[in-house]
Amino acid sequence: HVPVPSDSSFLKALLFELRLVGEHVFVEQRDSCTRICHSCVHSVATSTGELWPVLAFHKSGLIYACVPLVEGTLEPRPPLLTISGLSQGLALLLGIMDYVSPSRKNEAELNAKIGQLRILLVQACPLGTPLNTNICSLSSSFQDIQEMPVDKDQPAWRSSSYKGRPQVNVCITEKVKCMQYDQRDVVDTWQVYGTVNCKCDIEGSAPNVTLSLSLPTNAPPLQDIVVHHCVTSVDPAMLLSTSAEPLHDSVYNGPYKFPFIPPSDSFNLCYYTSQVPVPPILGCYQLVEEGSQIKITVNLKLHESIKNSFEYCEARIPFFNRGPIAQLEYKVSYGQLDLSREKSLLVWVIGQKFPKSLEVSLTGTLSFGTAGKEHPTDYVCTGNTAYVKMYFRIPDFTLTGCYVDQHSVQIFVPGKPKITASRELISSDYYIWNSKAPAPMVYKPLLE
Repeated sequence: HVPVPSDSSFLKALLFELRLVGEHVFVEQRDSCTRICHSCVHSVATSTGELWPVLAFHKSGLIYACVPLVEGTLEPRPPLLTISGLSQGLALLLGIMDYVSPSRKNEAELNAKIGQLRILLVQACPLGTPLNTNICSLSSSFQDIQEMPVDKDQPAWRSSSYKGRPQVNVCITEKVKCMQYDQRDVVDTWQVYGTVNCKCDIEGSAPNVTLSLSLPTNAPPLQDIVVHHCVTSVDPAMLLSTSAEPLHDSVYNGPYKFPFIPPSDSFNLCYYTSQVPVPPILGCYQLVEEGSQIKITVNLKLHESIKNSFEYCEARIPFFNRGPIAQLEYKVSYGQLDLSREKSLLVWVIGQKFPKSLEVSLTGTLSFGTAGKEHPTDYVCTGNTAYVKMYFRIPDFTLTGCYVDQHSVQIFVPGKPKITASRELISSDYYIWNSKAPAPMVYKPLLE
C-alpha cells in the first residue's frame, strides 16, 4: 500500500512525472527508455513509494488528474483494460474538461467555474464513486444533490430513475482528417474517427441493452475500439484490433455487439477508427507568384462513393504573412466566393451538392496591400507554403458505412421501445496543401 501524499507533495511529484518541471535534467526512473509512456496512466514517485495508477493529462494549459481505485492485487500490475476505475476516472476527467475548457481564455470565468467544481464533484461522485460524469448537466447549488442509489442492483453510473415509454437514441459521428499534397513523392494521408453516442430513457434500476454496429459487405473493419465502462462484456478480439498494424485476413471484422447497462444521461458508448480506402473529397491546390500578383487554382472532386448531399460544404483559403487582399479577379465553376471582412481569407461556398460531374474549380488572381498588425501571421505558412481547408457535414452518412440496425437493438424491459438512429460525417483538419511549394509532411502513411 502506498498512501496518497498531501496535495502539495502530490502536485510537485506529478509535475515532475509529466516533465513540466525539471525537464532539462535526465532522471533515470522517469526518462529511461523503459519508461516511455504511450498513455495518460502514470506511476508517480512519492516519499513512500510508487503511486500507481495515476490518471493525468495536460490540455490547454491545465492538468487534469485523479487517482483511480484498483480492487485487487497490484503485483504484477494488471492490464489497464481490466481496471474499471481507470475508465470511470477518465470519463470524470473528460467531463470536468468539457465543463472548464470553454472558459479557459477568460480568467475570471475560469476561476468562477473552478470555484464551483467542489460542489459539482459532490454531486458527480459522492464518496468518490462517479454517478454522473456529465459535469455540465449538474446544478451548482447544494439543493439538487442526488443521493447514492438505494437499489443494490442499480449501478453507480445510473443516478436517476426514468418513468415512461422506453426510448433509445443512437448517433454515429465520424470525423475525417486529411492531408493532401498532390506530389508524386509524398503520400497523402487520411484517418477516420468514429463516436457512437447514446441516450437511453428506460425504466428500472439496471436495464440491460444490447446494441450492434453493422458494416456493408467488404467494408474495412473497425479498429482501435474503446468502450464505455458501462459495457458489461465484449469480445477481447474486438479490442485488440489496431490500426498500427496493416490489414490482413485475420483482422477482427465483427460482429460489433455491445451489451451494457446505460447511464441516465447521454454518453459515448464507444470510439473507433477505420482504414478507409479513399478520402471523400480529392483536391489540388496550386499557388504561384507572378511579379506582384499571386495566381491560385483549386480543383475539387467528390468521390463517386460519397453521398452527394451536404448540410454545408465550403473551402477556406487563408493568406498568412501578407497584407489585405487589394485586388481580386476570379472565376468559379460552381458555388460562390466570398471575401472575409479582414480581407485575408477567401471562403468558397460550394453549398449542399456538387454538380453532376462531381467536380468544381476555382481560378483567381490576387494582389495584396501593406501588411499590418491586424493581419494573420503563421510560422508554417511562409513563402508560398499555403493550404485550402475544407469544412463539410454530410447527414445520414458515414465514410466507413457503419450504421445501427434499429431491429438489432435489444432492450430487456416490458413495452415496445422507440429506437432512433442517426449518423453523420464531419470534416476535421481537412487540408489540401499547395503542390507548388514545400508543405509539412506526415511521413507515416495510413494505408500500406
